[in-house]
Amino acid sequence: QVQLVESGGGLVQPGGSLRLSCVASGLIFSINTMAWYRQAPGKQREWVATISSSSTTYYADSVKGRFTISRDNTKNTVYLQMNNLKPDDTAVYYCYRSPERGQGTQVTVSS
Repeated sequence: QVQLVESGGGLVQPGGSLRLSCVASGLIFSINTMAWYRQAPGKQREWVATISSSSTTYYADSVKGRFTISRDNTKNTVYLQMNNLKPDDTAVYYCYRSPERGQGTQVTVSS
């Protein structure tokens, strides 16, 4: 059974940074494409970033240049480094290994 556990969310001021982590179990992590999505209150789920098994990365235009997705196959972990955060980045962030997802971690950007 695949399990994905996110951590690292919190409250941060605009312009600040956070690093999210997602530890995966129940799968051969290194061969899987992993992704981050987010969902803000009252809005649809939004794709944020993807990293392939070969560490090729893809980003939504809204986060390109500010967020970095990475992976550590020795730790079965995918990361999302978020810099220059904006209030519009406020959302619950979910780690995905389609079709499974984690429980999410809340990110709030506010002064």
